[in-house]
Amino acid sequence: MTTINIPNPMTETRSNSRTADTMQRAADGMPAPVHAANEAVSPGKQTVAFSSLAQQLSEAASRAAARDTSMTRQELATKGKALTDIIVGPDYWAKKTIHDAEVPKTDDPLHLARAQQATAFANLEGPNPFKGMNREQLSLIAYDESGTFTVNERRAAWCEAYDQDEAQRRILCAKIVDEYNRTGKVVDSLLDVLKFYKSLPAIDQAMQFPADYEAQLRSRILAGGSSESLEELSSILGLGAELDFKQISQSKDANATLKSSFNA
Repeated sequence: MTTINIPNPMTETRSNSRTADTMQRAADGMPAPVHAANEAVSPGKQTVAFSSLAQQLSEAASRAAARDTSMTRQELATKGKALTDIIVGPDYWAKKTIHDAEVPKTDDPLHLARAQQATAFANLEGPNPFKGMNREQLSLIAYDESGTFTVNERRAAWCEAYDQDEAQRRILCAKIVDEYNRTGKVVDSLLDVLKFYKSLPAIDQAMQFPADYEAQLRSRILAGGSSESLEELSSILGLGAELDFKQISQSKDANATLKSSFNA
């Protein structure tokens, strides 16, 4: 399948600095500067398309907020796991043909192209259209049930979030090992782990970590971050995944390995 070159709404840049500023502000859901009024009516309607995605994300954020506040942590974890199965688990593979044929209910050419690219990505035939997007926005897309985004779009967003999280986990593990080897303690690293945990959307926190995870971290930080061994840290911290603290390896591409991991 031919790769579709789709501008990434979170990272697209222009040679004209004023236009680039307008695009970024639109992607972030911020009001456009005054000079954008004239620039918005360009032949390609780029600003309109960017504003469309910003609107979609804003509406998804409202739905996510309502969901998160109406559920207990356990309910949110259960909900998140069910949604994950739809986009990357056995349910996804059972309906793969349907998902690949899905087209978003829109006339927006950029959204239609983005959905087509997401399907190409799902079939390992092209790059992820959400590569480099903000972590919170990725979660908004991945777990949105409104039908605004296709299942393959949601899958692509989930895969990018997965890859970003794994990259951050590798960094945190390396810091833990380094600090432990130098000082025998990991208090600075634990502060970084806590920051990472707090940065995750509520649904990801609920799915990936036990309810008392933050309390455990804060207790260890207050205790000075001491530990008997890296193995003990591995069991206590977890970082939401099974990690080897003795030898930190590169994570595999999420999209290329999801089928085997979820069907294991």
